[in-house]
Amino acid sequence: MVTERQLEIILAVVYEYITTGEPVGSRAISKRYLTGKSPATIRNEMADLEEMGYLWQPHTSAGRVPTSKAYRFYVDAILQRKPAPPQGLERWLKEIKKRRRNTEELLSYVSTLMSRTTRCFSVAAIGALGNMQPRRVDFVRLDSEHVMVLVVLEGGLVHHRVIAVPGDISQEKLDAAARKVNELIASRPWSEVRTALYRQIRGELEDYFNACLAAIDELDAMALRQNYHFFARGASEILKLPDFQDVSRISAILALLEEEESLLCLLESYSLKEGLHVIIGEENAIEEMRDYSLLFNVVDAAGCRMILGLIGPLRMDYEGSIATLEAISKDLREDHM
Repeated sequence: MVTERQLEIILAVVYEYITTGEPVGSRAISKRYLTGKSPATIRNEMADLEEMGYLWQPHTSAGRVPTSKAYRFYVDAILQRKPAPPQGLERWLKEIKKRRRNTEELLSYVSTLMSRTTRCFSVAAIGALGNMQPRRVDFVRLDSEHVMVLVVLEGGLVHHRVIAVPGDISQEKLDAAARKVNELIASRPWSEVRTALYRQIRGELEDYFNACLAAIDELDAMALRQNYHFFARGASEILKLPDFQDVSRISAILALLEEEESLLCLLESYSLKEGLHVIIGEENAIEEMRDYSLLFNVVDAAGCRMILGLIGPLRMDYEGSIATLEAISKDLREDHM
């Protein structure tokens, strides 16, 4: 059981280490934070906290460094109080409002803004919720052997697949089939649309039913899976931090940043619900990410799910990063309700 004094030491060590990046000694804690306690008393408490798994010592003569367990204490303390609005918030919100009609421009701006403000790698993503309704289905003739099937979902997200067909189909016939399909799917959820697509394609394109059926099955899998369109920024920002000067340490995160599929798997591994999520170091389900912390805020609005995320070192500025995420997410939520 952590005592009140030990809790104060944990919070002081984390704050000091985030600020300086140097192992924290008992004299620094006594001089700057717990002025009524002697360095010897604090040193004994820090030794106990090391045994309890909250601190560790790089080498015998060094001060202590917080573990993921200590950072969790620190973050939980931050979450218990309302964070102060980040500097420049009013200007940010004005810029965000200017871009609200263009989702891609908006999320690209938000991603860049978060990266520059926090000096972390940032992700802004938008995806369809499970109950999204298709707005339109089109069949596009590519050549005598291939047709593209396009499904445009509410919110403008587009799923498509190219299918091989056993014979040439005119675009006129494809357009006629699409018109009938669109009449059937109006204002209906995807789960109902699947049945309509199967039935209509069987009637209109009987000779090509098997090929079209395979395409619809693929589209179905995509629609039922959480799909996101990503805007990622900040690889250059995090490489400026002393925590990332060791190239071997950043290979995992650089590999992650290069692949949208990897980012998607990362998000899905946490089954994110709406609200703020903070995953610290060893709490990460993905082993390669246990040297980092991840902050995600999930916003569900207007039939879409938006995710704002930050990936940074364990000693990232949690208070500033959380305040930034919360402020921007709150504005996006209110703007899209």
